Amino acid sequence: MGDKLLQHVGERLSSVLRKGDTVARMGGDEFMLLLPEITHVGDSSTIAQKILTGVRTPLKIEQHQLHITTSIGVAVYPLDGLDADTLMKNADIAMYWAKDKGRNDYQRYDQTMNAKKNPH
Repeated sequence: MGDKLLQHVGERLSSVLRKGDTVARMGGDEFMLLLPEITHVGDSSTIAQKILTGVRTPLKIEQHQLHITTSIGVAVYPLDGLDADTLMKNADIAMYWAKDKGRNDYQRYDQTMNAKKNPH
């Protein structure tokens, strides 16, 4: 059932993204989204809200109704990193801050997250 759940989540993520955006499963239950056409930082918040809404709807798999929680970390080029490794690391830091807030939330990376006690 776990593989089917991950497949459905990937499909839901793809359904709320724009043409040219990319969804990749990073392992376990983590996905990475590449959104190359973000021109304003605020656009990332709009997309994060769409993802939260799109994934929140319960799934029915093999007679089981499943409720999914989502935690999103956002890092925006070039503000939050100049290369893929830095952007992924910073998005991961932000994601753990979102999880610490109680899940079903998103956090945009902020440099002060490095100075504060990391929740993970």
